[in-house]
Amino acid sequence: MRVITGTARGRRLLELEGLETRPTTDRVKEGVFSALQFDIEGRRVLDLFAGTGQMGIECLSRGAASAVFVDRRKDAFALVKKNLALTNLQDRARVVNGDALEFLSGTREAFDLVFLDPPYASGLLERALERLAAPGFDILAPYGIIVAEHPAEKALPAPPPPCRRLRTYRYGKIAVTLFRREGNE
Repeated sequence: MRVITGTARGRRLLELEGLETRPTTDRVKEGVFSALQFDIEGRRVLDLFAGTGQMGIECLSRGAASAVFVDRRKDAFALVKKNLALTNLQDRARVVNGDALEFLSGTREAFDLVFLDPPYASGLLERALERLAAPGFDILAPYGIIVAEHPAEKALPAPPPPCRRLRTYRYGKIAVTLFRREGNE
């Protein structure tokens, strides 16, 4: 698992032991960042269910203004910190060891780009999407994008306004759905 491009290009990231964390495959990651290439620079990123932190780290490497990484597992929390140090990107990052849904309920920050990749069978993806897309809940900035990774056979529900589904990309058994919040017109 390596950083694709940017200031940390080619740096190998550390991975978690065991099967509890399922890192995004290189093929999926390349597809996602191809779709997002013009939506990263200068943006505020939230890597919820961070695992290794590779999605947020890729954004920082590509010029994101800042990134917050959230994971409940202590070993993932420690690993994200190590990966940020390996890539020398810790100056624009904050790592939170805690529950993702509690973080969403308690944060006062707004993010331009949110990555969601919880354990597939947990039901956390739908609950996180619901909170991020809820009217009056301003965690997702106007024109912000949610990137949700999920099993390809699972269709995600349409979000309520002001969010809308942009597109779903399929990569074998994995799919990535992009949602965008409309502006405050």
